[in-house]
Amino acid sequence: MYNKTCIIITGPTAVGKTDLAVELAEKHNTQIISSDSRQCYKELDIGVAKPAQNQLQKVRHYFIDSHSIHEDVNVKVFEKYALNAVNEIFKNNDVAIMVGGTGLYIKAFRTGLDDIPSIDKVLHNEIEEAYKLKGITWLQEELKKKDPAYFSLGEVTNPTRMMRALEVRLATGKSILDFQSGKKTQRDFKIKQINLEIPRDELYQRINNRVDMMMDTGLLKEVEKLYAYKNLNALQTVGYKELFDFIEEKISLEKAIDNIKKNTRHFAKRQITWFKKYSY
Repeated sequence: MYNKTCIIITGPTAVGKTDLAVELAEKHNTQIISSDSRQCYKELDIGVAKPAQNQLQKVRHYFIDSHSIHEDVNVKVFEKYALNAVNEIFKNNDVAIMVGGTGLYIKAFRTGLDDIPSIDKVLHNEIEEAYKLKGITWLQEELKKKDPAYFSLGEVTNPTRMMRALEVRLATGKSILDFQSGKKTQRDFKIKQINLEIPRDELYQRINNRVDMMMDTGLLKEVEKLYAYKNLNALQTVGYKELFDFIEEKISLEKAIDNIKKNTRHFAKRQITWFKKYSY
């Protein structure tokens, strides 16, 4: 029987995962691995709702400020990083804590990555060129038509992942989700997953309040500093892309803030759907 345990805390954005993770880490005198696909970037701060400085000082967090927006960080990178981190924690502790809302990262950590067939380079390039020409809305519409299952569960604001999902669908006739539900790697430690939930109206109010707080604490200034890098994959993120539209005078600041709240609520809804489907 395994004598080491990783407690994974999941749930939608703004549900209270970080506070519980820090509380459990202090209780077990252990450390935390973030499973958030954006908090790993050291250049991003307010817009990705990183733990507060006092929380980071209380408990060591892995995968926070660990990478640059100029690096290619994906699920494979995370799986390797997280397994190294949990083994490091287990050298001195019987319990490790993981917390975050990126479902695919958590799934990879729990059960490993799936073998997806290699995709013809021509098809890959065709999709990439079409995206560059027609934009993210075209990509979302294509996925909605051709792979509605992924569209309802996947990250539909991340062009890299959407292009990958679309090319897999066109090349194999199957959803990328079909491959992701295949083989399972058995880890040599116990895993306990806690999915946090609160009433939907309360969650949406928390999201709205958080966005207002982000704006009050300088999110617009943060986004302005990052404008030169707006086309990087790391910046295809709710809270940043809406304010890029404001900077480019496409929409008013009031509309940008309203869009951040709306898109964050939509993102939270997809997270809830994902964690209900992949509940262990």
